[in-house]
Amino acid sequence: MAFAVAGLGMSGCADVPGPGGQAGKAPAGHNSGAGSQPPADAPQEISLVATGDVLLHERLWTTARHDGSNGAWDFAPLLRGVKPLVQSADLAVCHLETPLGSPYSGYPLFQGPPQIAPALKQTGYDACTTASNHSFDKGAAGIDRTLRTLEQAGLRHSGTARTPREAETPTVVDVKGVKVALLSYTYGFNGMPYPGGETWRAGTLDPHRIKAMARKARDGGAGIVVVSAHWGDEYSATPNQQQRTLAAELLADSNIDLILGHHAHVVQPIQQLNGKWVVYGLGNLVAAHRTPAARKAEGLLVRFTFHRDGDRWRAAAPQYAPLLVTDTLPVRVLDVRRELAKPGVPAATRSRLQLAERRTTATVQQFTSAPKTL
Repeated sequence: MAFAVAGLGMSGCADVPGPGGQAGKAPAGHNSGAGSQPPADAPQEISLVATGDVLLHERLWTTARHDGSNGAWDFAPLLRGVKPLVQSADLAVCHLETPLGSPYSGYPLFQGPPQIAPALKQTGYDACTTASNHSFDKGAAGIDRTLRTLEQAGLRHSGTARTPREAETPTVVDVKGVKVALLSYTYGFNGMPYPGGETWRAGTLDPHRIKAMARKARDGGAGIVVVSAHWGDEYSATPNQQQRTLAAELLADSNIDLILGHHAHVVQPIQQLNGKWVVYGLGNLVAAHRTPAARKAEGLLVRFTFHRDGDRWRAAAPQYAPLLVTDTLPVRVLDVRRELAKPGVPAATRSRLQLAERRTTATVQQFTSAPKTL
């Protein structure tokens, strides 16, 4: 559903109006934060959908050129397979791993085509987290350009910042009258220094800092606080010790309600800790690692429904959808179960979809069988 701006952010859209409505999404209502008495017509539940890394390898540029017209690039057809699930949520959050701008570049210093931003908006996303190991690939100018591009597309953002004030202000969005804070942090920056020594440009996974920001968001009226964590070992479906330890510490904090993880580029498990949830790794929303049968082509979409519990919100067991990024041009992100339900799927395609479903389900439910498919 559409939401209105309820604050600035780490890094929020300073002095920028909130995006307008989208099809299938309802207007925001009255504000209600933790500790306040909700109005009689206040919503009793809100839904949040999240997906993994947006990593624009060169092969995806070719797809956007193919799908565009009159020389314009278009990434929206690439994402069309997840659009129904994304648009059905009250709040949809993606993770933009790299800076945006031109000239475009791939590994090791990424800069993705800015045309991805309006495509994410068209797909139904409301906000992107941006703290990652590639945050500094194009320096301070890359951060500034990326955040400006997201704002121009009507997307909120959290994780990187243009000013110290922006860095110290939690991103808070108003969803159906409920203030939801989005915080974003990363394990590191591939050894790259802070641009110009500006250590406020992006935050690392310091539990004391994260908890302080969560408290600031809660004191500012946030009813739900979501932490985005860029962490883990690349291409490993098993959470490492840092992930396990940090997740337990953060979810023991009363001000943090949910952790959404990414970076590994493969799906990792979901776990309940202290009555709350951590998604250790969402895999990729879209990337082109060129290993078609590998886990790197598989991703995860999760949907959490938060229910009002007095003046706080509690997330029920999540639902999830296995995703698959195709290898042949034009590249497409597929909702695996939706594709399997279609008649006449070729045998080889069906086999690959079934493999993605089996592996994703086994991984997601490694620590708990509570998550169910959408």
